Amino acid sequence: MAKKLFPLFLLLALPILLSAQTSSKADDIVGYFYSVDPFSGEESQTYIYKNAEGKYDGSVCWVSNVKKKHFLGLVFLKGLTYNEKDNEWQGGSVQYPGKNGTYKLYMKLESGKKWKVRGYWGVSLFGKTMYWYKEDNKRVQK
Repeated sequence: MAKKLFPLFLLLALPILLSAQTSSKADDIVGYFYSVDPFSGEESQTYIYKNAEGKYDGSVCWVSNVKKKHFLGLVFLKGLTYNEKDNEWQGGSVQYPGKNGTYKLYMKLESGKKWKVRGYWGVSLFGKTMYWYKEDNKRVQK
């Protein structure tokens, strides 16, 4: 009897197992990211997390310039979703801390811990690419 039920179990469980794999791949973006601002040269760390809607947001969790500590906790990256086909996180928006304007955003794992982050206006052609590096731990703020 158990041998006859096993194929049925596999058919019923397969979609659940596959969706769990997709979910874990989508969650690869969760964690701490180190970056250097291309305009000021200042360093910062962002924490990306899954919000209550299942999308990914990011907040400032460490800054090298202590005069910018007031940005700690600022959610400046919002609404990324994982696109399995393109293997990237898309549809988000980013606001440059301390500046006006909101830009579209996508992120993609380049290699190892190096992530391509592209902020743009309208179409991806008009924008700026940065590289963020995933870190294992939160930096200690001074």
